[in-house]
Amino acid sequence: MAGRIVDLQGLKSPAVEELRQIAPPAGLPFSLAKLGHVVIKVRDMKRSVEFYSGVLGLRVSDVYPETMMKGGMVFLRCNTDHHCLALIGGLQGGPAERGMHHFAFEVATLGEVLRAREHLRRAGVKIDFEGRRRAGCQIAVEFRDPDDHHLEIYCFLDQVGSDGHVRPPEEWREETTLEDAIAHPAPGQDTTLHGR
Repeated sequence: MAGRIVDLQGLKSPAVEELRQIAPPAGLPFSLAKLGHVVIKVRDMKRSVEFYSGVLGLRVSDVYPETMMKGGMVFLRCNTDHHCLALIGGLQGGPAERGMHHFAFEVATLGEVLRAREHLRRAGVKIDFEGRRRAGCQIAVEFRDPDDHHLEIYCFLDQVGSDGHVRPPEEWREETTLEDAIAHPAPGQDTTLHGR
């Protein structure tokens, strides 16, 4: 630590202590299990896919052409989850330009996604999307935080086995409400609500 001065006094300031005391309310109707995936915008899709695959070892699960998503989109995985990272092409501007599209939290059950939607509504949070997306087929609710960051709470992200087989596009079954996603499950997706 030579040459660095650490402000230990700042670690005990009233502002720091106040932030440490912030805790979630008791009895939330859902429980976030993990940070599920991050979606970022990139300037050069091929260069970025080569980096995340060739340097970090991620594998491509699916690709959207420009006709499906402006800039195109590539879904990458590091385990059996369909994706942990997705890249959207077309980032413009200099280094200070924001590149994050959204980040997502996984919950264990469909009932938790429904309860999260109701909780967000009661809290006055505007919901941007609810239902099932295409590649990955997760059932989700999408919304914004106070700084306008795009967030997602989801369940049922497709899993990819060691054979690398992913669900074909004709099975994606995009839906724009949670009720329609439940009523019209993607093949193999159990949308039965067990005790909600």
